Amino acid sequence: MMEDIFIIQTDSFQLTQSDFLIRMLISVGIGLVIGLEREFSKGNQKEIFAGLRTLSIVAAMGFTFALLNYLIHPWLFIIGLISLCVIVSISYWITANNGEIGSTTEFATIFTYLLGGLTFLGYIELSLALTVILVVLLSLKIKFQNIVGQINHEELSAFIRFVVIALLILPFLPDKNFGPYNVVNPSEIGWIIVLTSGIGFIGYILMKFLGTNRGILLTGIFGGMVSSTVVTWPFSKKSKETPELSANYAVAIFAAASIMILRVVAWVYIFNVAMLHDLALPLVIIFGSGLAITIYFYKKQKGEKHYNGNLPLGEPLNIKDATLFGLLYTGILILVSYASTEYGSKGIYLSSAISALTDIDAISISVSKLGGTTINFLTAQNAILLATLANTIVKIGISLYSGSQQLKKYVLVGYGIIFLAGIIGFIILNY
Repeated sequence: MMEDIFIIQTDSFQLTQSDFLIRMLISVGIGLVIGLEREFSKGNQKEIFAGLRTLSIVAAMGFTFALLNYLIHPWLFIIGLISLCVIVSISYWITANNGEIGSTTEFATIFTYLLGGLTFLGYIELSLALTVILVVLLSLKIKFQNIVGQINHEELSAFIRFVVIALLILPFLPDKNFGPYNVVNPSEIGWIIVLTSGIGFIGYILMKFLGTNRGILLTGIFGGMVSSTVVTWPFSKKSKETPELSANYAVAIFAAASIMILRVVAWVYIFNVAMLHDLALPLVIIFGSGLAITIYFYKKQKGEKHYNGNLPLGEPLNIKDATLFGLLYTGILILVSYASTEYGSKGIYLSSAISALTDIDAISISVSKLGGTTINFLTAQNAILLATLANTIVKIGISLYSGSQQLKKYVLVGYGIIFLAGIIGFIILNY
């Protein structure tokens, strides 16, 4: 078998003939995919600046100029890019004078040239990933227009505030520990606030654009991304208003409880992944029981009357509650450190049970941060399971207090099984 011949061979870059052919074909393929999308999207429009053939040539052009960049002169790729930008600018000027203001295809053309060059350099996975993202963005034009048309001033303001907090404030918070027990970290507190408000904002957007008319289950899932306790309270009350939908509300409540376990897994993974080694099985057991109960009641309510009303979405971005949660997280972190120092594991378990009266996010984050440092892994893992059991009891109490008679029966059965799964998980973890 003949040895593959190098076209380019330097200290920093090598290219064989077979690599050249493979990358060239991929480059042209990228141009074809983007061009196909542009051809399809033009609809009744007679002519567009760049379609299937043009974008394939542009991708090959980017590939070729990247090759010439190595073979002839290192500025040729930039010269090719500038030349393409000039052609694109002239085309845009002509179409703009004819009343066509859109420039999406022009920018896609320039991007295609860069993808051709990127493919030549051997970043094939990256160029293909960028191609997929570009094609998806191009194909979602109508959906984006519909979404933008439904956004109100409050939601736009909420998005801007979130971006400001996440990109302009959070990066500049000091990443240092200080305060009581040296556990207060402004950067981590800011990160908690961004995560909490971000989850709430995503849940709001999903509920707004997917709609509650798809079923109470969907609302329970999205609500569970923020707080399963918060979902339990209004749905329990609504079950008294419409008792015939008690099974539907039970589905939403159990779905939110299942999502809560996924939130716990996410927090532990983010802040102390080593704790998941022994905690994973107990959490899987609890999640599995919650998922099974959700599916059971979902099948039970199928064929019954569905809720088609619109639930109030609340604020798009609740920075105030997220900040309070950040302060609660800090307080629990200090409380757990104090309890660990003064009373050992018993004090931590007590603080876990108390904090679970609202939800278990704060205690999950706090003990995850301290696990393996000021408290041992087993104590931290037990604290999370104890908080899960305590929060389950709280939600049972809420449902029994404000729910319909039928919902009370469903909750006692469903949450009873989830609570039993939590006990089994606790026994497995400790024995």
